[in-house]
Amino acid sequence: MSHTIITICAIPLDLMAPMICWRRELHAKEMILKFFDNFESKDKMVEHKGKVSALGTKCSHYGAPLEKGTLCNGRVRCPWHGACFNVETGDIEDFPGLDSIPSYEVHINDGEVRIKGSRALLTANKRTRNMVKRDPENNTTFVVVGGGGCGASAVETLRSEGFTGRLLMITNENYIPYDRPKLSKVMDFSAEKLALRSEKFYKEFDIEILLGTSLDGINTEKKELYLSTGEKESYDKVLIATGGSPRKLGCSGEELQGVFYVRSPEDSNAINNAATEKNVVVVGTSFIGMETAGFLADKATSVTVIGMTNAPFERSLGSAIGARIQSFFEEKGVKFINNAAVSEILGNDGNVSEVKINNGDVLQADVVVVGVGVLPCTNFLKGTNVGITQRGFVPVNEYMETNIPDVYCGGDIASFPLFLQENNLVNIGHWQVHLGENYSLLANVLEELCVNSISAVAWSAMFKKSLNTNGFGTFDDVIISGDLENLSFIAYYCSGSRVVAVASLMKDPAAANYAEMLLQERWLTKDQVLEDPITPKYSMSLKLSC
Repeated sequence: MSHTIITICAIPLDLMAPMICWRRELHAKEMILKFFDNFESKDKMVEHKGKVSALGTKCSHYGAPLEKGTLCNGRVRCPWHGACFNVETGDIEDFPGLDSIPSYEVHINDGEVRIKGSRALLTANKRTRNMVKRDPENNTTFVVVGGGGCGASAVETLRSEGFTGRLLMITNENYIPYDRPKLSKVMDFSAEKLALRSEKFYKEFDIEILLGTSLDGINTEKKELYLSTGEKESYDKVLIATGGSPRKLGCSGEELQGVFYVRSPEDSNAINNAATEKNVVVVGTSFIGMETAGFLADKATSVTVIGMTNAPFERSLGSAIGARIQSFFEEKGVKFINNAAVSEILGNDGNVSEVKINNGDVLQADVVVVGVGVLPCTNFLKGTNVGITQRGFVPVNEYMETNIPDVYCGGDIASFPLFLQENNLVNIGHWQVHLGENYSLLANVLEELCVNSISAVAWSAMFKKSLNTNGFGTFDDVIISGDLENLSFIAYYCSGSRVVAVASLMKDPAAANYAEMLLQERWLTKDQVLEDPITPKYSMSLKLSC
């Protein structure tokens, strides 16, 4: 679906722009480009269901061009990672990202379309959501435990939706919330460069943050939290989003210097510094391992990846795509050892020197990076009356509420109902999911009966190519449309008669289209994909209700 786009010049403070176009030129789902001399900004005119709106053209997340996205039901969705914005207000309605995009006042007189706004607004690519501050007369305390995607989104969403009580974030990190997905994508970024907001931002909106502090226990009857500092905090409502800790290999030698896990900016920076002109062994062939290998490929002397499957990403993307991605990495100099596991890490003077594989082979290694999954950080809940599964996850309802009133869970530790899985409980460790869980949470906190339909978007950056996925679940068939050899394709993951996920490379906005379909709680079927007459044989057959 295309949109109507107009490029306009920046104008003086609060003045009307020259005529942008004629009203008759704007037609729903058509794209019109008009160029003017001496431009300083680009803005998008959208006609949707008879109403004309003017918006910024770039997604507030990573700056993707929204004209290449999806327009449906009053929303425009980013073609890259699926962030979604209201076409009238520019407000963000689905994630990733935290910011909204600019929207402008539209005037139509005698068929002439003009917009009004300030120079600052017209040249901005994003804007902070409107937020309230604390009201001293509101004695309600909401505590958010965790500074990851779920926690960072929660405190902002609470303030933007009108919560004026005390708002406290407690995090075991030493930094204010940062863009965690970049840890394995750009390993030379400092925590300051990764920060989602400034300290000034949190102070401005009266969001208290306790850094370097863990939650050791909770008493839900007294509504008290017991902290690693020995202090306690009382709450009226609490969101627990304590995240995960890296899964260990469980072999001897993993305590040696030079063995790393990717969980913090310090980890990423240390790996980047240690790997230069060294022999690197990466254990794990999913997102963390593969992104790390890709980032280090041109820095290290050698990079070897060890995986337990036949090919990278085999469990999540299928064997054919996994094999092609492996060959793509091999073209860049990365080596692979599949169907293998690490049996021992050997050292010299306390430092890593070799990695022994379960087939008896030994690899020279100066640096070992382990990316074999995470475990939920919920040990502090054992022995409490908060429900927890044998695997350590916390079951929640559609409002992210646990079995205990006023206790919510989100992020890596939550197991929540998902439409794609017939509303059975699932755990999804995706950043975008964690950001979006909070609209469901607010249904209880602010007593607004709404449930957010969560879609599961993930993305991976590999040698300047971006793989985008959407959906969740096991699959028994993969239908690939496009040119896999040239890494330009859409893959449809089928379970029985239904498509439960899509993955795309160089085929945006396929994943965004699928996200929009899921938002409408509509299924794409295997037959719809197979019967599509467009060449190549298989193509997106979305029937969006817009």
